[in-house]
Amino acid sequence: MAAPNRAAAVSHIGKIRANNQDSGYAGRDLFVVADGMGGHAGGDVASAIAVTRIREADKEYASASEAEFALQSALIAANSLLAETVFEHPELTGMGTTVSALIRVGDQIALAHIGDSRIYLFRDGALKQVSTDHTFVQRLVDSGRITEEEAMVHPRRSVLMRVLGDVDASPEIDTWTLDTRPGDRWLICSDGLSGVVKHDELQAALASRDAPRQVAEKMVRLSLDAGAPDNVTIVLLDVADVAPGEVMKDPITVGSASAPLAFGGEAKPTSRTTRLPSLRLHPIRPATGPTHFEPQSEDYLDELIEEDQRRVRRRKLTWLIGVIVLVVAIALAALFGYEWTQSRYFVGASPSGNVAVFQGVQQSLGPISLSHVYEESSVRLDNLPSYDKQLVEQTINADTLQSARSIVEQLSDASKK
Repeated sequence: MAAPNRAAAVSHIGKIRANNQDSGYAGRDLFVVADGMGGHAGGDVASAIAVTRIREADKEYASASEAEFALQSALIAANSLLAETVFEHPELTGMGTTVSALIRVGDQIALAHIGDSRIYLFRDGALKQVSTDHTFVQRLVDSGRITEEEAMVHPRRSVLMRVLGDVDASPEIDTWTLDTRPGDRWLICSDGLSGVVKHDELQAALASRDAPRQVAEKMVRLSLDAGAPDNVTIVLLDVADVAPGEVMKDPITVGSASAPLAFGGEAKPTSRTTRLPSLRLHPIRPATGPTHFEPQSEDYLDELIEEDQRRVRRRKLTWLIGVIVLVVAIALAALFGYEWTQSRYFVGASPSGNVAVFQGVQQSLGPISLSHVYEESSVRLDNLPSYDKQLVEQTINADTLQSARSIVEQLSDASKK
């Protein structure tokens, strides 16, 4: 018999959004996060409808594979319900939602996922993302076009490739099963957390032995400290009795699904128009208009890829121009610096042992001397009085060439005495 679950579900509106479009559910064995989109036109409605329908799958299952099938069926049913809602309420056209869900069946976990909310597993001190984002930038990462770090700041990071909604009657949903064991901590969250708080910070928070509720609230605070530009929803499951805290007794629903469902207008039956599937814009900033995006052309993905390639080319060109400008600036600085040194003169001893006028300065740049003999006199260094000889060996600066020549004449007179 599996140990009782310890779990928590929390949701926060964030610092910028006007309403909470996320929904979350922590039940007996089912755990779900949905992140709606569609702005004031229905993001909150979409996530609430999805979670309300999917939580009906919170039952006992004989096997993880049976639970996996039930999850997939629940998400497809939620998708159909969203389409029907839009048919009856055309003002909600374009609404959609991500869904990430799991069901625990003994020592196994059944998972279902669509969109860019995430499922993580914290085990033996390490945090691993087990779901794959259905986003445009994730495709770029998978194809090797950009790195994970570049994806975090990519201008198209909000474009979703798959969601539940009124666009696709048969959306492609990722489902699979994994083994779990005592001590595992499962995290499901909206991108209001994963898109704001760094991986290392999440891992450190999950490493705490505090109860799930305390850990979830700590992660919400991390998002708020980072600015919380989006709603933040967290469902946290501890598989076994490994941390203090209350065992789950009653299901918890948070976010939009925790409030009565409300629509923005009266139902208006209408004929549905055929629209193209698969791309949506999941906003990370407050929107002033519609907060989803749908392509007007089947070639839109190719256009996005070409745009990204142009962006990479522009970045490389900018970097190349910057390097060229820097090299030219260094070369010009070196040239002007050298020209300045050649306007200076000093008196010193030539390699042949005579007093000479040197052009330049006494320093060198590595093996490169910044001075050379300009005029060599017939005055022998050995014929100078010891004091004058010492001065010449140490070099005597001159403001001008004429001044240097005058010094040589004075030394010549001194050598004859």
